[in-house]
Amino acid sequence: MHRRKFNKTILTSLGSIGISHSLLGIKPLSPKNKKLGIALVGLGNYATKQLGPALLETSLCELKAIVTGTASKIPQWKKKYGLSDSQVYNYENFDTIINNPEVDIVYVVLPNNMHKEYTLRAFRANKHVICEKPLALNSIEANEMIEASRLAGRELYVGYRLHYEPHHQEVIRLCRKKTFGRIKHFEGGFGFHIRNSNQWRLKKQYGGGALMDVGIYVIQGARYTIGEEPISVTAREYKTDNIKFKEVDELIVWQMEFPSGAIASCTTSFAASTNHLYVAAEKGFIRLSPSYTYGKISGYTRKYAFDFQQVNQQALHMDGISNHLITGIPHLNTGGDEGLRDMKVIDAIFKSASANGKKVVI
Repeated sequence: MHRRKFNKTILTSLGSIGISHSLLGIKPLSPKNKKLGIALVGLGNYATKQLGPALLETSLCELKAIVTGTASKIPQWKKKYGLSDSQVYNYENFDTIINNPEVDIVYVVLPNNMHKEYTLRAFRANKHVICEKPLALNSIEANEMIEASRLAGRELYVGYRLHYEPHHQEVIRLCRKKTFGRIKHFEGGFGFHIRNSNQWRLKKQYGGGALMDVGIYVIQGARYTIGEEPISVTAREYKTDNIKFKEVDELIVWQMEFPSGAIASCTTSFAASTNHLYVAAEKGFIRLSPSYTYGKISGYTRKYAFDFQQVNQQALHMDGISNHLITGIPHLNTGGDEGLRDMKVIDAIFKSASANGKKVVI
């Protein structure tokens, strides 16, 4: 029963046009519509192992261009995805993508400090943009990106894949319906052991750190389960390795207060593995563990365990956005405004942590 209810909800949101996952009951594009073309900007680990393969499964969009500064990556991508020389760009000639009518969407998959620059350049090239999370380095940049979207008349989306994931959709549904009564407490954490000491996530200039990289998932979880915007935050930062994490945060714990009185207790780390979401309500609870991973997600409530098919989250997300552009049917809250709301919280967390846990009103 619960799966049928979920299917009805998400199929309505996607306008019954899905991707190649049986969960969504896929329907092909009508003859008058073509697949939207996506250009991936940045061919790092996420683009190579997740987004590229996902674009082989999508029904409403396809890979039409790549942008990279590493020439050695080009032959492999051309061979795997059937790309020609005219579909390959570098960071210097990226702006000429304005002349490529096959590209409808630019997906920015670069280090965080480059999100704003390439989003704005894509808008100037008259392309829609999906920007990986976090949307920007701070809320000021996020606002500038949203304004650029408005002026260009192009859409801005954020890479919030979990908004299309069945377990998270079910959690949102249960919370909105108040199935277990008023939500009193959210508890969540996401972290992993970062091994490579030379990667950009450990560099301040690139916008690295645990909070920006994986803590944002916990902020998202708290906001879309409680269904409100936090009104204040208190945060503390801790380090166990002052050499490895001399430039960025290693571990941050924070609490958020919400207008209804609900409290969110959150953790993120680059030195400890944690991956869970827990919602405590008046008459029951909801738990996802693991919760934020690309792969298998598991969950249960006080009354039953979830039984959802595992899906390709990235394919579902990109097809959901493409469906919005093709049909006008709303996307699942993955727009630039949602990214801005997260950046305001992140700004407040950093401000509180730098002031030894002083409460910051958002």
